[in-house]
Order: sequence, then C-alpha cells, then structure tokens
Amino acid sequence: MKQMKAISKLELLGMLEQEVEKHLAGAISAFQNLPEEKLLHPAADGGWSIAQCLAHLNSYGRYYLPAIRHAILHPSDKPSNEKFNSGWIGNYFTKMMQPGNSTKKYKSPKDHVPAPNHNACAVVAEFIQQQEELMGCLRMAKGIDINATRVPVSISKWIRLKLGDTFRFVVAHNERHLLQAKRHLK
Repeated sequence: MKQMKAISKLELLGMLEQEVEKHLAGAISAFQNLPEEKLLHPAADGGWSIAQCLAHLNSYGRYYLPAIRHAILHPSDKPSNEKFNSGWIGNYFTKMMQPGNSTKKYKSPKDHVPAPNHNACAVVAEFIQQQEELMGCLRMAKGIDINATRVPVSISKWIRLKLGDTFRFVVAHNERHLLQAKRHLK
C-alpha cells in the first residue's frame, strides 16, 4: 500500500475540515427532516437503515471525540511540526475505510453494531452535534504537533495512532457510512 506523502499540517487539517463541513451539510439537508419511518427503513439488501448507519458512526464518535479532545489538551511536548507524515498503520486503517479503495465489507466490532430500532431523530441530531464537535477539534489541533500527539484506537488501547491519522481515519469512516446511508435516498 502506497504511503501518503508528507503534507503541510494546516493543509491536511483544512482538507479534513472541508470534508467534515460537507458531511455536516449533507446530514442536515438529507436526513434532518426525514420522517422516522424513512430513517428506520432497512436497506433492500438487508443492510443497515439510515438510522443504523448514523448510530454506528455515533458509537465511534462517542469513543474518538473524547480521546481526540484528551490528546489535544495533553499534546506531545515536542515543538509543533508543520509537516504531517502519516504512519504506516494509520495510513493502512484510513485507506481501508476510504470508499472506493476496498470493495470488501468489514465486520463491525460487537459494541459498534447498531440496534435496528432507535429514536431516529435523536440519532440524526447526535450525528450533527458530533460533526460540529469534530470540526472544533480540527481547528484546535492547528497549534499542536499532530505527528507526535497520539490517540489509542478503539479496538486496542495499545495501538496508538498519530492524531493526524486519527482524524483521517474518522473522516474516511464517516464518509464510507454516509454514502451507505445516502443509498437509501435513491
């Protein structure tokens, strides 16, 4: 798998901010005013409903957003590096999640498998709130070293990704499942 080239920290964070802004605007326009029946309707192929896709993302947000905030509030002591170099494992996880890079379906860990019935409107509201929070974290990260500051991954506290890779993974994962949810709108 090809490694990501070094990029300006501010350029990376700016690109990720644009993606999160797109996700936020898309969720508001596509899902916020849908009736609950539409949000809860399962996919024709037996896949997740819109609400389940968003609930899945919310479950990851409940883990990663506090972990990201903690990392930002307790950054590495190293002076801020203006370039970002993806780590091999962070690059691997991000590429694995990016839509179009893999046709393989990945099985979600048990604690991230969404239940079929939710308060669908609350799920959409939480997703929108989490995207706003992620946007704030991206802005706060501009003053720290996103190479040296690390975040433990949800599947193992022993594996710690660079903060920049954590942002890349979360945004790619969101994109993957937002596309899945939007297929219900066709």
